[in-house]
Amino acid sequence: LFDSIDTSSVVTVLSVLSPTVGAGLLDSLDHDRSAEILRRLPADERRDVLDRTGAVRSATLRGLLAWPDDSAGSRMDPTVVSVTQTMSVAEAVDAIRDQARTATLDNDEVLVTALPDHRLVGVVSYLDLVLAEPGVVIGDLMDTDVVSVGALADQEVAARLLTEHDLSGIPVVHEGELVGVISVEDVVDILDQEMTEDAERQGGSSPLEVPYLRASPLRLFRKRITWLLMLFLAAMYTGTVMEHFESELEGVVALMFFVPLLIGTGGNTGTQITTTLIRAMAMGQVRMRDMLRVVRKEMATGVLIAATVASVAWVRALVQGVGTDVALTVSLSVVAIVLWTSLVASVLPLVIKKVGIDPAVVSGPLITTVIDGTGLIIYFSIARVVIDQLG
Repeated sequence: LFDSIDTSSVVTVLSVLSPTVGAGLLDSLDHDRSAEILRRLPADERRDVLDRTGAVRSATLRGLLAWPDDSAGSRMDPTVVSVTQTMSVAEAVDAIRDQARTATLDNDEVLVTALPDHRLVGVVSYLDLVLAEPGVVIGDLMDTDVVSVGALADQEVAARLLTEHDLSGIPVVHEGELVGVISVEDVVDILDQEMTEDAERQGGSSPLEVPYLRASPLRLFRKRITWLLMLFLAAMYTGTVMEHFESELEGVVALMFFVPLLIGTGGNTGTQITTTLIRAMAMGQVRMRDMLRVVRKEMATGVLIAATVASVAWVRALVQGVGTDVALTVSLSVVAIVLWTSLVASVLPLVIKKVGIDPAVVSGPLITTVIDGTGLIIYFSIARVVIDQLG
């Protein structure tokens, strides 16, 4: 049951059980799953459970908990099956049988290490072990082209490497030493968690860390209020822009009719770009060095979108009977705002990631807020040039 329900539910159950019972239940789970649950327990409860866990398992779990949250080391299984490069095939098979009593055999390959520092030097498949002669040395049989990930690397990096190379598991190393392995099952959980967090951030909220229906109103408030206040303060400059161009609004009241249309178009354009771009960045398809290619692609797309929307805006303005000056202003503003948004939305996520911030926080509400104010400046500036009575 503990292996199949969500982690927050397990934590709730453990909170009403004695530490001894909790330790016994967690003892039936894999090390990485147990560590994931223990991370969510309050520090005092976690310590009580670990104190009542067997010495060997407790030391293993404490080792996993020592790695930073969301790192590859925190999600690995440390009970990895390995053989040394100096063993014969017969000796390696015997070693695997011995280790299988305490370690999992989820991978298609056996990891090969070098003594005495347990340094990862290669892999050998079970099929090769079965087909090889008993006296063949593992060092002559292994493949030295090994894909691995550092224990301190982000868990999402490990997940991407495993999926890109179509592996059944990816070894985790620290300073060259083999310390564990991340399996396909772990990767599924990692990617699901990362996609959920990205989706929540794109909506202008911090990750809930618990299933939605189990989140209290107070937790929802804490996760949302910070972003809402930041966006509220950022949006205040939109009012300042409107106040600055008060004379234009008084001179041509019809300009006000199109403000929601223009800022909405800019915000929607930015959201479309950042959503697509951030997903491509998460998949490893776009990096900082690709910025110029991204800008060229999005600006070319922006030209096509701007021309189409500006044509519709021109017809809409004429139908409303606001005059050709205002219609021209609206059409030119649509073109300028869409192109400006395309530039900002294609550059900002890459720059934000470069400085070490999750780019998911850039999209959605934030990009909309940024574009709203600048879009109004563009609109009223064009109006001053095009409309005679304002000039």
